[in-house]
Amino acid sequence: MKNFLKDFLGMSLYLLGILVLTFLVIQFVGQRTVVQGTSMENTLMDGDNLIVDKLTYRFHEPNRYDVVVFPYQQGKDTYYIKRVIGVPGDSVYINEVGTIYINGEPLIEGFGREAILDPGIARDTIYLGAEEYFVLGDNRNASADSRDPSVGVVKRDSIVGRAWLRIYPFDSIGFIKHE
Repeated sequence: MKNFLKDFLGMSLYLLGILVLTFLVIQFVGQRTVVQGTSMENTLMDGDNLIVDKLTYRFHEPNRYDVVVFPYQQGKDTYYIKRVIGVPGDSVYINEVGTIYINGEPLIEGFGREAILDPGIARDTIYLGAEEYFVLGDNRNASADSRDPSVGVVKRDSIVGRAWLRIYPFDSIGFIKHE
C-alpha cells in the first residue's frame, strides 16, 4: 500500500508538471493555429496548420512584411493572419490603381497576389501612431484587413505573435517567409 501511494503521488506530480509546462509553452512561447480562408494565398492556404511564435515580439517589435496573428475585434475566438505593410510612424496610402505608398514612396514587394481593386479606408492617407500597424492579406482582393474599417490599424498589444512554421500539410512543412 505504501509503494502504491508513493507511485501514485509521483505520477500525479509528474502529470501536474507536464500540464504546467504545457500551459506555459502555449501561453508564452508558441501555439498551433489553423488558417481558415483564402486571404493569405499564395503564402498560406486554407487548412494550413501553423505554429505561432509568441516569444519573438517580447524582444523586438514586428517588422514590415512579418506575418502576424491578432484577434478580430468583432468576433470572439477569431484570429486573423495578415502581413505587416506599415509600421509605427509610417503613412500609408493606396491609389485607385492599387499602388501602395509608404511615406510617399511606392512599396516594392512581391507578396501581393494581385493588384488591389478597393483601397478601402487607405484611399485617404493613414498615419500610423507609435503602437499601430497596417496589415494586408497577400490575396489582396479576398482579404478583410486594415483597409476595412471593421479591422482598421492593428494595435501592438493585440498582436499575439508571428506565423513561424507550417506543420501541415506534410508536403508543405517549412518556415513561413517573412521577407
